[in-house]
Amino acid sequence: MIIDVAALTVLPTALALDLFLGDPKRAPHPVRWMGRTIELAEPVFRKQISSDLRAGLAFALALTLLAWIGTVAVVNAAHHLHPVLGWAVEVLFVYFALSIKSLRQAAIGVYRALKMDSLNEAKQRLAMIVGRDVEKLSRRGVIRAAVETVAENLVDGVMSPVFYTAIGGAPLAMAFKMVSTLDSMVGYKTTQYMNFGKAAARMDDVANYIPARLAIPVIAIAAQILYGTGKRAWRTALREGGRHRSPNAGRPEATFAGALALKLGGPNSYHGTLVHKPYIGTLFGAAEPVHILQACQLMFLSALLWALGCWTCSSLFAVLV
Repeated sequence: MIIDVAALTVLPTALALDLFLGDPKRAPHPVRWMGRTIELAEPVFRKQISSDLRAGLAFALALTLLAWIGTVAVVNAAHHLHPVLGWAVEVLFVYFALSIKSLRQAAIGVYRALKMDSLNEAKQRLAMIVGRDVEKLSRRGVIRAAVETVAENLVDGVMSPVFYTAIGGAPLAMAFKMVSTLDSMVGYKTTQYMNFGKAAARMDDVANYIPARLAIPVIAIAAQILYGTGKRAWRTALREGGRHRSPNAGRPEATFAGALALKLGGPNSYHGTLVHKPYIGTLFGAAEPVHILQACQLMFLSALLWALGCWTCSSLFAVLV
């Protein structure tokens, strides 16, 4: 039996890089290239296919396949040149797929602005990490939004990339990031993207479906370790996790709400349109700045527990197979 030890070190090495370095602002970044590719490809598919629905489906499938094939090609070429170079390239791809430190830094920036009583600065910082309109948000609305985005992006920016890395390595992680980027750019229910972005939005829902649900026990365990509120987090997730308009986002948000005894959700404006969403954590109190700090702590420990679990499972599978 030959075990590829190098392959087993890809995920923990990438995780360590993300925890220490965060998201590189100036270095070449595959996700930024994805965004640029999406911008260039959209008008091409719209022009070639008359139906917005069919154009959007072809667009989303083609770019996701391109991300997977492109990563496979780069990784294989690097391994052909030298095994260590191939390993390093795999690590970098997975590192670029993670966003633990950058998510924490963004949320902490909102917290610090609120502590300095600068609501406008808090809104400016919040606008960089949420899709909702922030101009009319109250102080507590800003806090709720920050906690919600930490909870939701724990799945989208950490748990799902780790999950797909454990299953299919760097190529599958990059394919997931393309799906996620597509959803963030075209998956809106606006006149422009109602039909064209539908496939991207559904693909994102499917891709996050399993990680979002497995996140519940992981977050609950982290909540028990940190605050002794694991049972409350678990019960809130089961009771209210399905209330969200998204099939996935409500699960981690409800678990966070129970863990922190915090009321989340409610109506919000997106691109000038008021969207009525139910509250989650209806039994709990109003948001305070400290909840952002607690959400970051909960996100961090949950991410580590999840990564450890996924790495252990993939390692055992590699040994047994």
